[in-house]
Amino acid sequence: MKINDTLKGTPGLPSSSPASANNARSAEKAATTPVATDSVRLSSQGQALAASGASASGGVFDTQKVDRIKEAIASGKFQVNSEKVADGLLETVKDLLHSRKR
Repeated sequence: MKINDTLKGTPGLPSSSPASANNARSAEKAATTPVATDSVRLSSQGQALAASGASASGGVFDTQKVDRIKEAIASGKFQVNSEKVADGLLETVKDLLHSRKR
Protein backbone atom coordinates (compact mmCIF):
# COMPACT_ATOMS: atom_id res chain seq x y z
CA MET A 1 0.00 0.00 0.00
CA LYS A 2 1.36 3.39 -0.96
CA ILE A 3 0.51 5.80 1.82
CA ASN A 4 1.92 8.89 0.11
CA ASP A 5 -0.20 8.39 -3.01
CA THR A 6 -3.43 8.09 -1.02
CA LEU A 7 -2.76 11.18 1.06
CA LYS A 8 -2.06 13.46 -1.91
CA GLY A 9 -5.61 13.29 -3.22
CA THR A 10 -7.36 13.54 0.15
CA PRO A 11 -9.12 16.89 0.52
CA GLY A 12 -8.59 18.72 3.78
CA LEU A 13 -5.19 17.24 4.50
CA PRO A 14 -2.13 19.47 4.26
CA SER A 15 0.40 18.70 1.57
CA SER A 16 3.97 19.82 1.20
CA SER A 17 3.59 21.25 -2.28
CA PRO A 18 4.47 24.89 -3.05
CA ALA A 19 0.84 25.56 -4.02
CA SER A 20 -0.27 24.72 -0.51
CA ALA A 21 2.26 27.19 0.90
CA ASN A 22 0.68 29.89 -1.28
CA ASN A 23 -2.76 28.86 -0.05
CA ALA A 24 -1.57 29.11 3.53
CA ARG A 25 -0.32 32.66 2.90
CA SER A 26 -3.64 33.58 1.30
CA ALA A 27 -5.47 32.20 4.30
CA GLU A 28 -3.29 34.28 6.64
CA LYS A 29 -4.08 37.42 4.66
CA ALA A 30 -7.79 36.61 4.71
CA ALA A 31 -7.67 36.07 8.46
CA THR A 32 -6.26 39.54 9.04
CA THR A 33 -8.78 41.24 6.74
CA PRO A 34 -11.51 42.92 8.82
CA VAL A 35 -14.94 41.42 8.36
CA ALA A 36 -18.37 42.89 8.96
CA THR A 37 -19.86 41.98 12.32
CA ASP A 38 -23.42 41.54 13.45
CA SER A 39 -24.81 43.26 16.49
CA VAL A 40 -27.43 42.10 18.94
CA ARG A 41 -29.63 44.24 21.16
CA LEU A 42 -31.58 42.78 24.04
CA SER A 43 -35.00 44.13 24.88
CA SER A 44 -35.60 45.39 28.39
CA GLN A 45 -37.28 42.07 29.18
CA GLY A 46 -34.26 40.17 27.83
CA GLN A 47 -31.90 42.32 29.87
CA ALA A 48 -33.95 41.65 33.00
CA LEU A 49 -33.90 37.90 32.33
CA ALA A 50 -30.15 37.97 31.73
CA ALA A 51 -29.59 39.89 34.95
CA SER A 52 -31.82 37.57 36.99
CA GLY A 53 -30.15 34.51 35.48
CA ALA A 54 -26.70 35.82 36.38
CA SER A 55 -27.69 36.56 39.96
CA ALA A 56 -29.54 33.26 40.36
CA SER A 57 -26.57 31.22 39.14
CA GLY A 58 -24.45 32.68 41.94
CA GLY A 59 -26.67 30.98 44.52
CA VAL A 60 -26.74 27.61 42.74
CA PHE A 61 -23.00 27.04 42.67
CA ASP A 62 -21.60 26.13 46.11
CA THR A 63 -17.82 26.40 45.98
CA GLN A 64 -17.40 24.95 49.48
CA LYS A 65 -19.36 21.85 48.51
CA VAL A 66 -17.26 21.45 45.37
CA ASP A 67 -14.09 21.73 47.45
CA ARG A 68 -15.38 19.08 49.90
CA ILE A 69 -16.19 16.73 47.02
CA LYS A 70 -12.76 17.29 45.43
CA GLU A 71 -11.10 16.53 48.74
CA ALA A 72 -13.17 13.36 49.21
CA ILE A 73 -12.29 12.16 45.71
CA ALA A 74 -8.60 12.90 46.23
CA SER A 75 -8.54 11.02 49.54
CA GLY A 76 -10.56 8.09 48.16
CA LYS A 77 -13.47 8.63 50.55
CA PHE A 78 -16.05 9.71 47.93
CA GLN A 79 -18.78 7.12 47.47
CA VAL A 80 -21.08 7.08 44.46
CA ASN A 81 -24.74 6.34 45.13
CA SER A 82 -25.38 4.01 42.20
CA GLU A 83 -29.17 3.96 42.76
CA LYS A 84 -29.33 7.75 42.52
CA VAL A 85 -27.19 7.73 39.35
CA ALA A 86 -29.37 5.02 37.79
CA ASP A 87 -32.57 6.91 38.68
CA GLY A 88 -31.15 10.07 37.12
CA LEU A 89 -30.21 8.23 33.93
CA LEU A 90 -33.67 6.68 33.67
CA GLU A 91 -35.33 10.08 34.12
CA THR A 92 -33.11 11.57 31.43
CA VAL A 93 -33.97 8.76 29.00
CA LYS A 94 -37.68 9.17 29.77
CA ASP A 95 -37.44 12.92 29.12
CA LEU A 96 -35.60 12.34 25.85
CA LEU A 97 -38.11 9.75 24.66
CA HIS A 98 -41.01 11.99 25.65
CA SER A 99 -39.56 14.98 23.78
CA ARG A 100 -39.04 12.82 20.66
CA LYS A 101 -42.70 11.85 20.53
CA ARG A 102 -43.74 15.49 20.07
